[in-house]
Parts: sequence; C-alpha cells; structure tokens
Amino acid sequence: MIMFWATLLAVSILLYVLLDGFDLGVGMLFGLTGNETRRRAMMSAVAPIWDGNETWLVVTAVILWGAFPVAYAGLLSAFYLPLLVMLAGLILRGVAFEYRNKTERMRWIWDLSFTGGSFAATFIQGLTVGALVEGLPWANGHYAGGDFGWFTPYAALCGIGLCLGYALLGASWLVKKCEGDVREAAYRLISYLSVGLLIFLIAVFIYSLAEQLEVMDMWVERPYLYIFPMIGAMATVLLVFSVQYRWDEVPFLMVTVIFLCAFGTFALSFWPYMIPFVLTIEESAAPQSSLAFMFWGEGLFVFPLMLFYTAISYSVFRGKVRSEIY
Repeated sequence: MIMFWATLLAVSILLYVLLDGFDLGVGMLFGLTGNETRRRAMMSAVAPIWDGNETWLVVTAVILWGAFPVAYAGLLSAFYLPLLVMLAGLILRGVAFEYRNKTERMRWIWDLSFTGGSFAATFIQGLTVGALVEGLPWANGHYAGGDFGWFTPYAALCGIGLCLGYALLGASWLVKKCEGDVREAAYRLISYLSVGLLIFLIAVFIYSLAEQLEVMDMWVERPYLYIFPMIGAMATVLLVFSVQYRWDEVPFLMVTVIFLCAFGTFALSFWPYMIPFVLTIEESAAPQSSLAFMFWGEGLFVFPLMLFYTAISYSVFRGKVRSEIY
C-alpha cells in the first residue's frame, strides 16, 4: 500500500505541474500585452479548464496528509509562510477570472491580480522545490530553520526557473489553442523562453557543482538518470523544428516531454526519500490500516473519477478557441 500511495502522489503532482502549469504560464504572459482582444483570447484559452487543473493540488495535499502524515507535518512546518503566499496568489487568480469581465473602470486591478497571482504561485512552487533540493535544516527529526530557513539564493533561482518553464508551457498552449496575433506572439515567446530556460538550467547545474549539493552524488551512483536529459534534448530539437515550421500541435507536446524528463530526474534522484535525504517514504507513511482505509475512497473512486473528469473536459473543449467568443 505504501508504494501504491507513493505512486498516486507522484502522478497527482505531475498532473498538477503539467495542467495548472500551463494556465499559470498563460497568467504570467497575460501581463505582457495590453491589448484587450488578445487578453480575452488568452483567458478564453484556459477559462473552461483552469479550476479543474487546480483540483489536482487538492488531491496532492489530501494524499500527502492522509498517506504520509509525517512528511506533511514536516513540510508544513517549513513552508507555512510561502504556501500561504501561494494560496493567496491562486485565490486572486480565481477571483480575477470571475470579476474582470464584469467591470471596466477597475479592470486593471483584476488584470494585475491575474498576472501577479500567477507569478506568486509559480515562484513559490519553484522556490519550494529548490529549497528541498538544496536541503532544509533539520534537527532531531524536526524542521529547525526558523521562519525563513527555506529562502536561499538557490531556492530563489529555482523559483525564477519555474516561472520561465511555466511561461514556456503557457506559450505552447496558446499556440495550440489560439489563432492570429495571439498565436504568432506565442511562437515568438517560445523562442525567447526556451533560451532563458536553457540559461537557467546551466546556472543551476554550475551552482549545484560549486556547492557540492548531495543530489549531485546521485548522478554518479545512478547513471541511468542521464537518459532523461537525453530525451529532453531530443524533445528540444523537435520543439525548435515545430516552431520553425509552425506545427501548432507539437510545441505543447514537446514542452510536456521536457517537464516529464525533469520530473523523472527529480523523482529518481531523491528515491526513496519523501523529504530529500531526511525522511524516507517508509518512515513518513501512515499505518497500513489507514492506507487501506483510504484506498476504498480516494484510491478506488476519487482519483479515477478525477482522471475521467479531466479526460472528458479536455475532450469537450478541444480544438482552437473561436474568435467570436473573445
């Protein structure tokens, strides 16, 4: 049961990153244009599905709380403040979706909320991952870093990197869903964002080597991890060709593959730890009776129904966004 729930947790995190990642990316790109027609097109590209995407964050939290309560307690102790900022950003986004089209004089507030909330949520998520990779201060099995022990230059760099990654995912989604000026602007942004993301990856790699982070030892012990950068490099080449020849369906798929490779690298680098190099999956798991009890609700019904709902919603809202609904 422990492996079952660890797998479901990994899948729910991955689905959240991919699905909410692109609409957070669209939210950040939203602030780069002042043209109202373009802004309406960008919101229309994510409006039918954004709330379903964020549901995977709730699923992740529930699995972590119920199946791995020791890890849940440790992570919350470390990240209370940044997670509150992230939730505030997500709330601002949700309100902006509903309010910006119902006002004119104060629309700028909701536009700022949509962009700012998207950036805040994304930056905090990247910062959290960076802090975990670098390592949190622990003593006697408890977080010992104080209110800001999670904030380091490396963590901030990872926050910026995820902003670039989500923006790239969002631009590729706009290529897939929009037409006209929005599509062409998104194609141009993909080129710039790809270069920015490459620079970020080089900077993170150099920083990790310079600081001799423990995660780098895993690359020596587990050479099979190199397969993920190789697949990511091939996906990048295909991304370049898809942008050059305007293959609208391909960029989003290739950026998704790049994210899958990054996720696989992280997951296997940290295995079998739930909190890297501090707490293993076995040590953080709930009793077998609790895991078995959860299986009959979350595992057997809620998770499959969520997958089914997600598949149906993306099927219903497939294809390009028509200009007349802007």
